[in-house]
Amino acid sequence: MFKLTGTVKVVNPTQVISEKFSKREFVIETQDQYPQLVMFQATQDKCSLLDNVQVSSQVEVSFNLRGREWTSPAGEVKYFNTLEAWRIEKVGQGNAMPAGGPSAMSLGSDPIPAATTSAVASNEEEDDLPF
Repeated sequence: MFKLTGTVKVVNPTQVISEKFSKREFVIETQDQYPQLVMFQATQDKCSLLDNVQVSSQVEVSFNLRGREWTSPAGEVKYFNTLEAWRIEKVGQGNAMPAGGPSAMSLGSDPIPAATTSAVASNEEEDDLPF
């Protein structure tokens, strides 16, 4: 299971591939130094997860990475990957991380007692590893 947080860039309509299979694709733009546009797919009953998702909203997508092999009619073997979304939460709702990232309160920012600090410092002085 993987998670990715970003801004919804595109939400496509549901595509009915057959009586037994439907899919809906959407694109998330990451908030990295070099933003990436990542396409996900929701299938079957998960297509409805996108009904209330608006373009430009901040979301956290929980997904699985799927891979498959395909042989062309000419006999050439190719491999494909799919990011299969199974949960989409608006950032700030549910258990999703707040937009600004974790708060200092959630990181357990209790100060280190002085005795522990001096013990750590003395251990660092004895350590002669270059890294």
